[in-house]
Amino acid sequence: MDWDKLRIFHAVADAGSLTHAGDVLHLSQSAVSRQIRALEESLNTTLFHRHARGLILTEQGELLFDATSAMSRRLDAASARIKDSEEEVFGELRVTTTTGFGTMWLAPRLTKLYEQYPNLKIDLMLEERVLDLPMREADVAIRMKEPSQADLVRKRLFNVRMRMYASEEYIKKNGAPEKLEELANHRLICQSPSTPQVGAGAQLVASILANDISSTLTVNSYFGVLQGVIHDLGIGVLPQYLAVDFPELVRVLPEIESAEVPVYLAYPEELRQSQRIAAFREFVQSEIAESRRANPDEPPL
Repeated sequence: MDWDKLRIFHAVADAGSLTHAGDVLHLSQSAVSRQIRALEESLNTTLFHRHARGLILTEQGELLFDATSAMSRRLDAASARIKDSEEEVFGELRVTTTTGFGTMWLAPRLTKLYEQYPNLKIDLMLEERVLDLPMREADVAIRMKEPSQADLVRKRLFNVRMRMYASEEYIKKNGAPEKLEELANHRLICQSPSTPQVGAGAQLVASILANDISSTLTVNSYFGVLQGVIHDLGIGVLPQYLAVDFPELVRVLPEIESAEVPVYLAYPEELRQSQRIAAFREFVQSEIAESRRANPDEPPL
């Protein structure tokens, strides 16, 4: 099969439109159409159903698209390895992690990484969905559980526990509960039990909400919980690593905490030699070590 025709086919299948594929390839719609017809003739099959709303792959088209997608991923990986053969760390690095960890811990620290490697282009993808690293949806991930795929390099970074915190001002005004039953006299701020989150955190919140608590604020992110706590709104359930960056947080009811949640850094085996990955890994490990030194009474490990 003609490699150039396969490249055009892949662009059309990905875009679902001759016009959009032509824009990507900088070719006219008629030129793209001719190449697709020639490929179909060489294979003696139909690759697309033509509809008014666009192009839909036939069963044979799906098979070919799977093959060209795999080729595209392999070419991307080869390109990354070639670029990483240079001593200088530069280029795109796609990082995925949870919304809470990404917004409250990782993003505020990236200044140091950019100062060291100003030519990096980081695409920070924050979501609770676990992206597929072997399928190259991202280059490196920091996740709140051990990755299940076998073909990943993984390193355990630290453990997280969810604990209860209030601001100093809130405690001055309202006092601190000394036992769980006294939470009935306070406002609880937490993630909604229906919000996607680590299981240990959801279990802790569910156990607390099972008590008689008259006033609550539920939010769909830990960032929202943190904002409520530091603005003296109530007592919040938060990951303990925030105590380093927000020293105004005061832990309450220290006997109440979640089970440990392991935090892992992971990346595809084929990127083991990537200097961008190595630079990011060393940066994260350095920041964790600094956090430990800054707050030895509440280390993130």
